[in-house]
Amino acid sequence: MTTQTGIRPDDKLSGFFGQCRTGQYRMLKVVIKAEKLVLESSSEAQGSWERDWDPMILANLEDSSPCFILFRLDEKEGETYRWIMISWSPDSSSIRNKMLYASTKASLKREFGGGQIKDDLYGNVREDVSLEGYRKHLISAAAPGPLSREEIEREEVKQAQNDVAVGVDTKHNTMGGGIHFPMTSAVTSALGELKSRRLDYIQMSVDTKAEIINLEEKGSCPVEGLPKKVPENAPRYHLFLFKHTHEGDSLASVVFIYSMPGYNCSIKERMLYSSCKNGVVSNIEELGIEISKKIEVDSGDELTPEFLQAELHPIKNLNRPKFAKPTPPNRGNRRITKQPV
Repeated sequence: MTTQTGIRPDDKLSGFFGQCRTGQYRMLKVVIKAEKLVLESSSEAQGSWERDWDPMILANLEDSSPCFILFRLDEKEGETYRWIMISWSPDSSSIRNKMLYASTKASLKREFGGGQIKDDLYGNVREDVSLEGYRKHLISAAAPGPLSREEIEREEVKQAQNDVAVGVDTKHNTMGGGIHFPMTSAVTSALGELKSRRLDYIQMSVDTKAEIINLEEKGSCPVEGLPKKVPENAPRYHLFLFKHTHEGDSLASVVFIYSMPGYNCSIKERMLYSSCKNGVVSNIEELGIEISKKIEVDSGDELTPEFLQAELHPIKNLNRPKFAKPTPPNRGNRRITKQPV
């Protein structure tokens, strides 16, 4: 199953879907704006579907922005026209946009009516989605062992997460899962200070435009002040050196905290922070900092000393009853019979 974003068509697009049933329209272009699927352009049929393909599709592609294009064929199944769904994801678009569109595709298909869609076409360059590219796609699809639509959608999401063109900066390297954005020198310097115990708190953010990990705050923070460090309207990564005692020992444990204040954040932020989390943890550990516990919270109110203590040292149930071996059935007194010599 593919990841879902919760993005749905706005009222105008939902209403336009109904008009597409008549056969008047040949093409519609759909984009994501303000966390909604919106209609950007449409074209009525001018000739056959083959004649209309390149002029209508290629003219509506932007070299740096993803989009969806729904294109109507001339064939019908019963009274219903058949459509092609084109996912345009150019190499020059940002990874976060590629992920967003790939994860929204299933929602658009469902709202439009998946039964009307005959085929899916995915492209990074114009040649992929030209009429000639579609014909090559049909030949490839006819080969033995084609992928199912669900498998294709999963591959598109995976490609959007891992698609890094040759020569692109290695900050997009996704080895190890998720997205790896580079840390600024301020972050790495602060991590060095935490490692040497010269500070006990670091807060980091994701710059969604520059695609880097920024330092928001560093310094000394008592455990009682930790809840106030968590923003109410923005996700953050935190590193906290929790000084405490356990079973008579004095400990200083590094806790990684991922704070995500629910729906106060945009869908793009939620997706990007979730995808970057493993990369941030990996970068921290590569610097020689051992993370004792990774925690995800909705608000700072959860970060009490008792909560951290319980996360690091879960209480064992010492009163758990032991499993009792069942008593074997009573078969009466056994008789010993002497074997004949």
